Amino acid sequence: MTLIELIESGAARFAEAGLSFGHGTTNAFDEAAWLVLWALGLPLDTPLEGQDYKENSPVAPADTARCAMLFEARISTRKPAAYLTHEAWLQGVSFYVDERVIVPRSLIAELMANGSLDYWLHESTQTVLDLCTGNGSLAILAALTYPEVVVTASDLSTDALAVARINVDKHELQDRITLLESDGLKAPTLSAHGPFDLIVCNPPYVNAQSMTTLPPEYLAEPTMALDGNRLGGSDGMDFIRTLIKDAPAHMTPDAILVLEVGNERHHFEAAFPNLEVVWLETSAGDDQVLVVTREALKHLSLLAQQ
Repeated sequence: MTLIELIESGAARFAEAGLSFGHGTTNAFDEAAWLVLWALGLPLDTPLEGQDYKENSPVAPADTARCAMLFEARISTRKPAAYLTHEAWLQGVSFYVDERVIVPRSLIAELMANGSLDYWLHESTQTVLDLCTGNGSLAILAALTYPEVVVTASDLSTDALAVARINVDKHELQDRITLLESDGLKAPTLSAHGPFDLIVCNPPYVNAQSMTTLPPEYLAEPTMALDGNRLGGSDGMDFIRTLIKDAPAHMTPDAILVLEVGNERHHFEAAFPNLEVVWLETSAGDDQVLVVTREALKHLSLLAQQ
């Protein structure tokens, strides 16, 4: 069996099993290719066609068997492929992952990499907060993208922070990234590292109805990182309501908050009809990630007091 035949066989099995994707790949073929290339120790950018691809090169029987076991694990457990390989990629950077964290896929990473946030930043931008850091990927990408900044990365989950520590150490950013346990912005220790010029946050925001229909691949992830209703709400905005209220006290005068809300724009706008925000264009559309200034957040607070 050749490399492409092996990948196609895995893709066919995944399609037949009705797997869901979205944790680094969007379709059965790419998912199978990821697992095969990882199992064979090949780079993820290995050509599968064209002059650099040797169409008739056979895969050794032992390697074929190893890939078949990965295919079976993906189907039987319905875990995202990243949990099977303990590796995820975001903007070309490798991160360790396991079931203690969601698989990193934030569109904020894309916006940092392509310069979309540069307009909102200043030469004086020095302090960054990655709130709900998970495995630390956004904090690490911020440190790599903006070499002059120092980053604080916080999460309520001590398990997630343990994974973030693995990744911070892996990328040798211990001197520029501080990990803190905090429920949102509540930890008193956050004040010692702020105020912040930039806050990025990919929070739990899935509404209650959507939580009931998530496929098994998403249910394999920590619920607290997805469910935006843990304070008793149903629109997925529980964490975000507290964040919008508390954020100005942790921001410098010209600071911005970059917030990802996924498919919940309509719930966000219903919850904050008077908040002036800017929606940013991403590969998934212009309804996933927003920028809001400290000034706009303070204005909303003043309106609430009237």
